[in-house]
Amino acid sequence: MNFIDLSSFSVLAQAAPAPAGGGFAGLLPIILLFVGMWFLIIAPQRKRQKAHDKMLKELKKGDEVVTSGGLHAKITQVGDDSLTVEIAEGTSVELGKTFVASKLTKEA
Repeated sequence: MNFIDLSSFSVLAQAAPAPAGGGFAGLLPIILLFVGMWFLIIAPQRKRQKAHDKMLKELKKGDEVVTSGGLHAKITQVGDDSLTVEIAEGTSVELGKTFVASKLTKEA
């Protein structure tokens, strides 16, 4: 008959990690990560998007804009989803409103 030293098994059983806390304690790090991402990434992006949407709604004839392609243009006609802009004297093009990156102010 073989003799087995059971004292080593009791040491191993004592060193085993306790099971992780269930329920809310297990979800807390994930919740904190989401809240941190909200304040650092999502909320500022939504704020910028709302400001851009407001700027697009307030565009009118005579405003100077910069397109997402970098063209500086003057608005000659405003439509529902598009603008007609003059990019050079006598050269007008139709542009989707979403391609306006920013509106130039008098100070700029």
